Amino acid sequence: MVKINRFIQFNDETIDANMLLLYERLGRALADAEFLELTERKLFEFQPKEGIVSISVFWRHRSEDVMHAGRLSDVYLLTAGFWKHFSVSDWIMFRKKYESHPLRKFGEELLLMLEEFRLMDVVEKERPGTAKAFSVRRQFLLEFHRDKLMSNTNKAFIADALLNQLFLTLHEGRLTDSHVEWDLPIGQIMMLTTYATDAKTTSDMAGLAERIVYMVEEAIENDLVHQYYAVGDAISEKTVVFHYHEGMNEAEKGEEGTKETIEEIFRTWHRESVSESGVHLEYELEHGRAGRGDGSNTTEGNENAEIQETGTGQSEGNESSKWADEERAAQGKQSERKTAGTDFGKEHVNVVYEEQAVQVVRDEMSLTKLLKWREEQRPHVRSFVEEMKKRIELKEDSKRTGLMKGRLSTKLTTMLLDERPRPFYRKNVPSDKLDAVFGLLVDGSASMMDKLDETKKAVLLFHDVLRELSVEHEISSYFEDANYASKDLQPNVFGLMHTFEDKRKDDGLTILSFETNEDNRDGFAIRWMTRRLLVRPEKHKFLLVFSDGEPSAFGYDRNGILDTREAVLDAEKKGVSVIHLFLASEEPTDDQRALFSMMFGNKSAASQSVEHFTDQTLRILRKLLAIVLV
Repeated sequence: MVKINRFIQFNDETIDANMLLLYERLGRALADAEFLELTERKLFEFQPKEGIVSISVFWRHRSEDVMHAGRLSDVYLLTAGFWKHFSVSDWIMFRKKYESHPLRKFGEELLLMLEEFRLMDVVEKERPGTAKAFSVRRQFLLEFHRDKLMSNTNKAFIADALLNQLFLTLHEGRLTDSHVEWDLPIGQIMMLTTYATDAKTTSDMAGLAERIVYMVEEAIENDLVHQYYAVGDAISEKTVVFHYHEGMNEAEKGEEGTKETIEEIFRTWHRESVSESGVHLEYELEHGRAGRGDGSNTTEGNENAEIQETGTGQSEGNESSKWADEERAAQGKQSERKTAGTDFGKEHVNVVYEEQAVQVVRDEMSLTKLLKWREEQRPHVRSFVEEMKKRIELKEDSKRTGLMKGRLSTKLTTMLLDERPRPFYRKNVPSDKLDAVFGLLVDGSASMMDKLDETKKAVLLFHDVLRELSVEHEISSYFEDANYASKDLQPNVFGLMHTFEDKRKDDGLTILSFETNEDNRDGFAIRWMTRRLLVRPEKHKFLLVFSDGEPSAFGYDRNGILDTREAVLDAEKKGVSVIHLFLASEEPTDDQRALFSMMFGNKSAASQSVEHFTDQTLRILRKLLAIVLV
């Protein structure tokens, strides 16, 4: 059998999921926008159509304090500065004016640099707590532009060097010494730059940028070589002038025309994307946007007209319908197909899923294998169950002493010796079973193939132990069908091996019948099982995830790490403890451990080899049940 190494780290420099969630939630709070998503790109910027703001990679490879302060300054500028105080109409007007100008890029980035200077001051005055982050930002950007100034001067990139010089002048004043011999009226230009401190609006800064460009356009032949600002790239007439489709109610349209702030653009695109996102199995006639018919070939209707011809379509359907018909039939049990929509997180709006009972294989080989495995595991199961039952009995027999009320103790010396005697006790209320419920998710992706038997053994042990202890549990595999996944549709399947309704039913053969499939969408699966656990009455709720790598599904590779972490945090917040067991044929690397810690926190365990899966499963169960017995 070919060995498959499932773990693929596409970028060793992945940002810490916990920190990215922190920045995203901070950005949402500052912008007052629940839908906002935050990512990391080369330069900090907006992507209105996608509902994304991006912080810059500029802050990587620095000390933790500097990196954190720098990223915070990006978030502050984007969501508290440009979000509300940047005039989109003035920006569009400026871009149109310099659309064919030889220094177009220089003019645009100069305006954005001036606006950065103004908005840092605006945000700092509104929110004094941002001052520390902006101080770090100024310090490191000054160093950056000082280095770039000399480099660009030596390479004769005059436009770039001038932009570097203007940044230094803005933040250090006219007396800053650059040691550069300019063939430009640099003194007048630097004097103009100082007027930025009096500017109050984007329009004021646009006028200042125009004056500077006018002074240098005859002396500088070539435009910028490098890009320093991308914050305005996605703000154009196409994103600003929004046309609502014909089917929208008048109340939903709002005012048509140019939006004044980035906030308005984001909210408009968000409303439209929400109304049109998700899986649409039927289309509305009004959704077409090519225009109205001219009515040139219309005829008056006649309700008495007879049908003269009929036709039969020849279409075989698309990939989505094939999956719905062929795949469900092939997988054994017809089940209801459900749409995730927005209920399971923004990464899964186009997910459709089915909950299917795993088709049981009852051949002689499966029965023999089941008997053999159970015989091997019997001593472990018996000793573990006996240990737990003894601990339950000890808990039942023990009594709480030193109480203010209850049964009077036979030892009354406390009445004489203690200033505040507590002579009463109470017996613990006996419990016929453990007040706990378990959900087990098993990665059903193709990479599990080389360790399938060992995984089944661990799941079987989990099932047998909890069944002997009369602990309610549910076991399900999860996978995404990569053959039919597309941008508009991502079919997922949960293979039910044992459900809460099955109680103490022996589903050993069902567990042995589980097979691997395609991709894994971990965050979605965790949210699905969390929902099932939350309706249970038990006090202690545990969700175990058996997987062998990072999430991987259609459009879910890098986003999957962050989404999984968010799903884990949401589950923990609701009272469901999520525990991860890394299933691998060899000990995990430091990078793998760091990644699992990023997704699951400190509740991630790993086995050194496939032979230790069952040992790790017992160890996890022992720890979790000990929590219940406290």
